[in-house]
Amino acid sequence: MPGQIVKPIATPKSLCLLRLSAIGDVCHAVSMVQQIQTQYPEIEITWILGKVEHMLLKDLPGIEFIVFDKSKGIDGYKALRQQMKGRKFDVLLHMQVALRASIASLFVPAKIKVGFDKSRAKEGQWLFTNKRIEAQSEPHVLDGFNGFAKAIGVDIKTPNWNMPFGDNERSWVKEHINQDTPYVVISAAASKAERNWHAQGYAQVADHIVAKGLQVILCGGPTELEKTLAKDIEQHANTKLVNLVGKTNLKQLLAVLESAKLVIAPDTGPAHMATTVGTPVVGLYAHSNPQRTGPYNSLDHVVSVYPQCIAEQQGKAVKDLPWGIRAKGNLMHLISTEMVIEKVESTLI
Repeated sequence: MPGQIVKPIATPKSLCLLRLSAIGDVCHAVSMVQQIQTQYPEIEITWILGKVEHMLLKDLPGIEFIVFDKSKGIDGYKALRQQMKGRKFDVLLHMQVALRASIASLFVPAKIKVGFDKSRAKEGQWLFTNKRIEAQSEPHVLDGFNGFAKAIGVDIKTPNWNMPFGDNERSWVKEHINQDTPYVVISAAASKAERNWHAQGYAQVADHIVAKGLQVILCGGPTELEKTLAKDIEQHANTKLVNLVGKTNLKQLLAVLESAKLVIAPDTGPAHMATTVGTPVVGLYAHSNPQRTGPYNSLDHVVSVYPQCIAEQQGKAVKDLPWGIRAKGNLMHLISTEMVIEKVESTLI
């Protein structure tokens, strides 16, 4: 019955994972999946995910990917149903609470469908599962995902990643970035404009970094928002920056991040991509709690005004409010240039 905690399954032979988006979240999920593969090397894993996310992860070994294109509407569900015909899984890990994901889960033939614990099974997710993971106290998103691996008997280790990129992507980096001078990456734009810091601040931080003898590389996707923000940063900077915004695919971006001394970013996918390749991140946070959504291995390096924003909006401290509550409004300007430079300095030491 819904709400029942799953008892670990003895060596499941087949598993379907449902996590459609976004880039940061699928990066967290990769760590969990690879822990499952380590403990159950013979397991057959099918992962249903989004089109953009597939571009990043499609070459992960030992995983069959099925792309669910939400932009196709009902036709996307029809295509998924067709691909699921004749299949049977020991277990479905339903790791996304969005209603569209729950509807997609209806087409996955699995005896056991594991969802989040009661407090996190939002948007009616509990209606689409018959087991749930154990409740956790104030988990990071990655630790929350690890709860699904624990539910099928995996002994959780320290998170680690083996991301699918290699010599071709590293050669691309050597062709486009001067290898004689170390560099810092600024990935300035988040998917939502309100999470973006201002161009003047990024430019001042970039000038400070260049004055230390390093290069600054601007990275990001091909959207107009990202391109415009990068141009604004260049215009405000007093030094020459290398603008690669819109010029890398996701695998090339991984290689760029891997070779960086440091990445500076708001709450956005490249911050978590950098974590997967072992690069420290100075994350900039105002709207969400970095202890929940921040770059997993760089939580000590974040610049966060989230606690004060929440206190002002809710009249309570973070500890007295539901875990994961978000602050709203135009808040990123509360992060000062001095705060960021201080973290950059301490992280580069």
